[in-house]
Amino acid sequence: MAKKKSFVLRIDPEMYKKLEKWAVDEFRSTNGQIEWILNKALNDAGRKKDKGLKDTDTLEE
Repeated sequence: MAKKKSFVLRIDPEMYKKLEKWAVDEFRSTNGQIEWILNKALNDAGRKKDKGLKDTDTLEE
């Protein structure tokens, strides 16, 4: 399994609170929720052709 890349994300505090709540509602960490959202966006845009990325249905934290 490939090591995950770390980076700094600057985000509005109100948006972060909403993401945090959404993550709790879906039993994910906030980081896991952001990763799930990005993965789904790549999939929906047809840009997820790299076999290294997981399907959104099976994305775990």
